Amino acid sequence: MNPDATFRPFVIVGFLAILLITLPYRIKSQATDEKLDRMQEGLFMLVTLRLAGAVLWLSAAAYMIDPVWMAWSSVPLPIWLRWSAVGLFAPTAGLLLWTLHSLGTNLTDTVVTRQAHALVTGGPYRWVRHPFYDCMALFVLSIALIAANWFLMVTGVVVFSLLAARSRTEEDKLQDRFGEPYRAYRMRTGRFLPRRTPG
Repeated sequence: MNPDATFRPFVIVGFLAILLITLPYRIKSQATDEKLDRMQEGLFMLVTLRLAGAVLWLSAAAYMIDPVWMAWSSVPLPIWLRWSAVGLFAPTAGLLLWTLHSLGTNLTDTVVTRQAHALVTGGPYRWVRHPFYDCMALFVLSIALIAANWFLMVTGVVVFSLLAARSRTEEDKLQDRFGEPYRAYRMRTGRFLPRRTPG
């Protein structure tokens, strides 16, 4: 039996689960109709990040529709590794739900804050400043390993690298907005991984 026939449904279910978890929070955060100045990211980041994200999601969609469409970038991975990636979906979905619940209406798709923005330091934000980006990285890692596809992995690394670069601007904006409380928070937490020792 073709392994893609076995693993393709898991990619679809995982993708839909993440979408269904994220969508209500996105809709709720947009309910204010507040206009956000996305140009504060810088034109290069604004265009490049969204273009790379579109390539990533279109590639994942192509695999979900028919794995043959992405066969040109498939790699022979051990079956146990692909099953391990399936197992990574559940904790990733749980972390994403916890992150979004903690973030609430502060969720945006850019570096600027909302008028009623609050400094979130609870939930997973207690340990890392960008758990939402961590969730997306784990999700893309899972998809790439389940699909055994190097192009999905490389594109995911590009997207995460751009998010990591953009997070510096995001943190500067938060520093400007919240001042000393954010500086103290920044010193005691890791950007993407918990600090091993106090900052």
